[in-house]
Amino acid sequence: MPLTLEIVTAERVVYSEEVDVLVAPGVVGELGVLPSHAPLLTIMQPGEIRVDKGEEQTYIAVSGGFLEVIGDKATILADTAERAEEIDEARAEEAVKRAEERIASASSAFDLERALASVRRSQARLKVARRRTRAPRPEMPAG
Repeated sequence: MPLTLEIVTAERVVYSEEVDVLVAPGVVGELGVLPSHAPLLTIMQPGEIRVDKGEEQTYIAVSGGFLEVIGDKATILADTAERAEEIDEARAEEAVKRAEERIASASSAFDLERALASVRRSQARLKVARRRTRAPRPEMPAG
C-alpha cells in the first residue's frame, strides 16, 4: 500500500500524491518515511524533501514546518515549499550570497541567528534548483 503525501503551505497545496518513500529534513537529520510508518509528529528544519515514486524522484525545498505521519498518510505543513522547477537558480545563488554577507556583518547574536537561518533556507533552495539542471543519468546498454 502506498504512502499518501500532502505538502501544504498557507498559500497552496504544493504536492499531493501517493508515493513510495519520503525523505524529509528533521531537526536531528534526514527522516525517511515508508508506508505503514509508526505515527509521528516532528518539526522540520529548512532543507530538501525527496519524494520517490517508482523510478521518479521529486525534490522540494522547504523552509521548515511540521511533518505528521498517521497510518499511510504523511502531511507536511511547511512555512514555504517550492518544487525544483519553480526555483530560479540565479536568484537562489544571489540569495545565498546576500545571506552570507548578512552573517559577516551581523552586529548581535540575534542578527547572526537570523542570518544563519536565511543561509540555510537559501542553500536548500539552491540545492533543489541545481537538481533540476543536472543531466539525467545515461542509460546502461543492454547485455
